[in-house]
Amino acid sequence: QVQLVESGGGLVQAGGSLSLSCVASTRTFSSDRMGWFRQAPGKEREFVAAINWSGGSTYYADSVKGRFTISRDNAKNTVYLLMNSLKPEDTAVYFCAAGYRGGYYSIAAQYNYWGQGTQVTVSS
Repeated sequence: QVQLVESGGGLVQAGGSLSLSCVASTRTFSSDRMGWFRQAPGKEREFVAAINWSGGSTYYADSVKGRFTISRDNAKNTVYLLMNSLKPEDTAVYFCAAGYRGGYYSIAAQYNYWGQGTQVTVSS
């Protein structure tokens, strides 16, 4: 059973920064592509960022490109999401995803495992 535990969410003013972490309890973490998604109230879950197994390739949604940075530490089974220049429209529950099955990395259905989510609220 793979468990993903996110942390680091909170309330921040627009223009501020937050750093999210996701610890994975899986022996295959170092070979797995990891993703971050978010879901705002009344909206579908949307792709935020993804990172390949080595950290050498990263992918971002256009809405966060240049503001968010995804990274990973395979020795700690942890993936991070550094969020800068936050906007009110970034407000959502942020989820960590693992167990990538291939195909489009930006599609939630391509991941087998999900964390419980962490709330990020950006005030204007």
